[in-house]
Amino acid sequence: MPKYDYLIVGSGLFGATFAHLATRRGLRCLVIDKRPHAGGNVYQDTIEGIAVHTYGAHIFHTSDRTVWDFVCGLTPFNRFTNAPVANFKGRLFNLPFNMNTFHQLWGVTTPAEAEAEIERQKAEAVARLEGRQPTNLEEQALTLVGRDIYEILIKEYTEKQWGRPCTALPAFIIRRLPVRLVYDNNYFNNLYQGIPTEGYNALIDRLLEGSDVQLATDFFESPYHDWRATARQLVYTGPLDRYFNYDLGRLDWRTVTFRTRVEDTPNYQGNAVVNYTSAEVPYTRVIEHKHFTCFGSEVYANPRTVVSEEYSAEYHEGAEPYYPVNDARNDALAAAYRERAEREPDVVFGGRLAQYRYYDMAPVIAEAMHRFAELHPDCATTNI
Repeated sequence: MPKYDYLIVGSGLFGATFAHLATRRGLRCLVIDKRPHAGGNVYQDTIEGIAVHTYGAHIFHTSDRTVWDFVCGLTPFNRFTNAPVANFKGRLFNLPFNMNTFHQLWGVTTPAEAEAEIERQKAEAVARLEGRQPTNLEEQALTLVGRDIYEILIKEYTEKQWGRPCTALPAFIIRRLPVRLVYDNNYFNNLYQGIPTEGYNALIDRLLEGSDVQLATDFFESPYHDWRATARQLVYTGPLDRYFNYDLGRLDWRTVTFRTRVEDTPNYQGNAVVNYTSAEVPYTRVIEHKHFTCFGSEVYANPRTVVSEEYSAEYHEGAEPYYPVNDARNDALAAAYRERAEREPDVVFGGRLAQYRYYDMAPVIAEAMHRFAELHPDCATTNI
């Protein structure tokens, strides 16, 4: 008789949420993770007394009241609002594309003026297509926002992110580009947004309460690979193709590396996130971690600050897989693997890696809730 009801591979948000829901129902969970810490990519270090997002900025945002109440019931959240700034060759622009951006680009002051300029540039792009549909990302973006926004804020930044020219990227990567004809720098449209005041580590610790946890344990290199001797069911959050030993081929990923340093100043860039959209700068953005948790004069309470430069790169063995490459080959291969996963008995595949889909944090938690409810329909979501 197995000791556990669930062996959960991966202690990120999907695995930790699933474990929390299960242990609250009296089910026994063993959570293993190959990293030396829990939490997956939401894990945080502390440097100079500042909470540092080790694997890149994580800003919690959602309009799902069930998910928001769930996380706030575990740890309080602050009022952080994501309002990134774009730096193009020393010129600064507010993001997302809104009236502040359009004023900075063209000097317009009214929504009607901004809309007229955007529509004029879009019409030029559509005319160049001579009746055909966009066939690559560049053509698609030009028909959505016009040349100025594309060349200053999209083109070179996107090419750094993907390591490919925009003319070689499929059009469907940019299905829509939100244009706001209001003076609003809030990047997200969600009702709820913030950062855990005690940090993401506290959120993960509370999700994992009641579970047995083993870190620095690789599922594929441990006795747990023969998981049926340990648990009745498996929750797998690792790479989808790795589970099947790459039988159908390897899925492609983009990865991100970080250069993190301490600056001997209390306020390095005045904002949590600054995107560098020019190809002249090798990194995609700079994160100043202090601004996620300190507001106004609080920033100056600590005389030092921590910043991270982000560099996008092709995935290689041993790197962390971050972003799925959603081209025709990878989409078809992922679909084939997902079909195999659906036929795998007593195994739940969940999260970004195991589903080969990009997820924000709140949808990952919602998906874990949904999958748990499918297996335990007697557990109403409203009682989570």
